[in-house]
Amino acid sequence: MTPNGFLQIALFMGVLLGLSWPLGAYMARVYQGERTLLGRILGPLERLLYRAAGVKADEEMDWKRYALAMLLFNAAGALLTYAILRLQHVLPANPQGMAPLSPDLAFNTAASFVTNTNWQAYGGETTLSYLAQMAALSVQNFVSAATGMAVLVALVRGLSQKTAETLGNFWVDLARSALYILLPLSILVALVLVAEGVVQTLSPHGAAPLLEATRDAHGNAVVAQVLPLGPAASQIAIKLLGTNGGGFFNANSAHPFENPTPLSNFVEMLALVLIPAGLCHTFGRMVGDKRQGLAVLAAMTAVLVPLLLACTAAEQSGNPVLAGLGVDLAPSALAAGGNMEGKEVRFGITASTTFATLTTATSCGAVNSMHDSYTPLGGLVPMWLMQLGEVVFGGVGSGLYGMLVFAIIAVFVAGLMVGRTPEYVGKKIEAFEIKMASLVILVPPILVLCGTALSVSVDAGRAGILNAGPHGFSEILYAFSSAGNNNGSAFGGLTVNTIFYDTVLGVTMLFARYWTAIPVLALAGSLAKKKLVPAGPGTLPTHTPLFVALLVGVVILVGALTFVPALALGPVVEHLQMSQAKGTTP
Repeated sequence: MTPNGFLQIALFMGVLLGLSWPLGAYMARVYQGERTLLGRILGPLERLLYRAAGVKADEEMDWKRYALAMLLFNAAGALLTYAILRLQHVLPANPQGMAPLSPDLAFNTAASFVTNTNWQAYGGETTLSYLAQMAALSVQNFVSAATGMAVLVALVRGLSQKTAETLGNFWVDLARSALYILLPLSILVALVLVAEGVVQTLSPHGAAPLLEATRDAHGNAVVAQVLPLGPAASQIAIKLLGTNGGGFFNANSAHPFENPTPLSNFVEMLALVLIPAGLCHTFGRMVGDKRQGLAVLAAMTAVLVPLLLACTAAEQSGNPVLAGLGVDLAPSALAAGGNMEGKEVRFGITASTTFATLTTATSCGAVNSMHDSYTPLGGLVPMWLMQLGEVVFGGVGSGLYGMLVFAIIAVFVAGLMVGRTPEYVGKKIEAFEIKMASLVILVPPILVLCGTALSVSVDAGRAGILNAGPHGFSEILYAFSSAGNNNGSAFGGLTVNTIFYDTVLGVTMLFARYWTAIPVLALAGSLAKKKLVPAGPGTLPTHTPLFVALLVGVVILVGALTFVPALALGPVVEHLQMSQAKGTTP
């Protein structure tokens, strides 16, 4: 690690933790129905939406009604998205005349965006019309993120309420998440990105004359370069703030029209993790003990920072094969050093590895460098962060409710060790809660490992592999780790726009989202009915460094025990092969 790298990481973490506190306090006021400055401006719009939709804002829902409302809303969104993608050729705002998506690709994309995964098996600038980008994908960026936040708020109410039968109103939580949190922040970030040079226009694609004419693969003369344009800044803002990740362009945030400068890159990285960090403070305020939120935030940070340093160190060390051939990999005034393959020179290694670590920690999946070009150990870090369950900050809402489930498992394990009934923030944890928590923890790994095993066992799965050996296996494992944990990033090299991968990955994304969200709501409903138990001499404090260490240990052990065998077949073997090949021709 270089001093410059340490400085960049320290500056970023300082700004993040400093801004998360006031944002968390604001979000707590929003969800508790307290007055806010934006309430005067957006309150009439909120009430108009309720009247138009026939929603009674003061009507409470039990966990089953809450879950049903969530499922119906998301199903309607998926169907609408699918219809727009299939019909974009006859719909307006299609200046480039984009053709309709195939049925399997439209299904995969609709499933991807409605589940907050934003897995992309297509190139945005060559596949989608402006209307599809705005009305289908950008809308889902807002509402899929708001859905995760609503489920989190329901769980927090279950932990904080006293013998209640209800968890609030899904439609109210959804609307407030989108109107008071996601929309204002998206406008602010979009304006900053436009000021930095990100495109935002409805004009058709432009063209720039080439200094020297060339010919394409069919022998046709090419005299100009097409410059893809579109309403990108508005989609990029919410793709990051909502931990969605779907890029307007195929290169995502590595594209200069999405992420042109180091300042825009810093803002985009901050947008990735700001809301997940702030929600930790929101949780502490809503349960009446700010220390609980700080403990969860500390646990997340304790996992993130060492992995970020490890990823950065691996990339700055470079490829030992090249070092053995006498290539100078040390950073200097004239060279970045290390492994710059697949990275933008305007960002360098530290800004690239920070983005890669944050995007896989937060369930976003946006990229400003190509993870497939990382060293084996550098690529292992983002892969393993997803395999931990996307709970290290994680997706907006979904990351924190996943970490709270791990906290429940942690107090259960601690209770077993000392022979006492486990409690978390005053609620006793019993058999039903552990069963629901087990589903949340076990479903994603089952989907990832079974999907990977299926893909390497059938011809249709193996046909998409570009690289043979352990790296090809890593490409498949990464793809299912991404889909099974609703991340959306990918190792390049795996051809996934096929009927097999579109279908299998689409089903994986749907199961991963809803087979975890519904048990979380069931868990919230069970906890809401319980009395708050005063802390006693046998109560394990859940705001201390000891509990933070226990929580970190549970998260890491579950991830390690589940995925280490698979990782050993991919990046670990590839690293050993690379080390053994030191000094030979690559």
